[in-house]
Amino acid sequence: MTWLAVLLGLGAAGIFAVAAVAQQQEASSVDAHGTGFVKGLLRSTRWWAATAGIGVGYGMQAAGLAVGSILVVQPLLIASLVFALPLSARWNARPIRAHEFGWAAAIAVALATFLVVGNPGGGVDINPFREWVPSIIGCAALSAAGVALALTGTSRMRALGLAMVAGTMFGFASALTKSVMNFVGGDITDILIAWETYAVVITGVIGMVAQQLAFQAGSLEISFPAATVLDPVVSVVVGIAALDERVRATGFEWVLIAISGLVMVSGTLALARSGAPTPPTRTGEDTTPPSPLPAT
Repeated sequence: MTWLAVLLGLGAAGIFAVAAVAQQQEASSVDAHGTGFVKGLLRSTRWWAATAGIGVGYGMQAAGLAVGSILVVQPLLIASLVFALPLSARWNARPIRAHEFGWAAAIAVALATFLVVGNPGGGVDINPFREWVPSIIGCAALSAAGVALALTGTSRMRALGLAMVAGTMFGFASALTKSVMNFVGGDITDILIAWETYAVVITGVIGMVAQQLAFQAGSLEISFPAATVLDPVVSVVVGIAALDERVRATGFEWVLIAISGLVMVSGTLALARSGAPTPPTRTGEDTTPPSPLPAT
């Protein structure tokens, strides 16, 4: 079923990319804070359509986690940046540059290398709550660090801090989704009484709010890569720590896996910076719209 999990993961990444483009445009256009910001989003038809799209993407992601491991599905979400490349170029009315093609190809090769060489899998769908405690503490600490950064006052640190919270919450929710999907198809009461169900909802809502606030901050060259990388990284670490998943590699294969991980992170940062909006010049009005790079 690994091939099906790969297809579902790639499908989710594509939908996340398209939907988040619209969300970013709407969030960055709302010139309000607090309840005014929330009301501005809720009045936007485009924002609601994008949110529905993200719901569809999450459904595909959940289906992928149901038939495959976290270590297979979650790294594929980095491909959302590759899918966003042509969208970003179209919105900014510019051609896709050669180095962007190169990084996109490198990310695709790195993903394929990790899946083939690492042969990730194993693990369990359900584990007692005590097995989740170290992951909960770690994610809480990482989110607290994000909040501390967001409160420093500068827009760049606010964007980075909020993106850290969003990526951490989405990553933890993805790992929990793997457990929740184990109850699907059985007795509905099993889902209703499982603590994982409510934890998915809570972390998902927190992640969504933090993501919209990071979008509004506007520093996409900081917020987008941070959230894009943290989501799969957190979920993979939690999958290993809480659900006993493993990368089945030996010897030199670990070197290839390490190189693949480095290429994925470097490519994500390079493409995000490449598509980041350029500050307006002082000699005239800049009419170029902001880059619509998404976050997972």
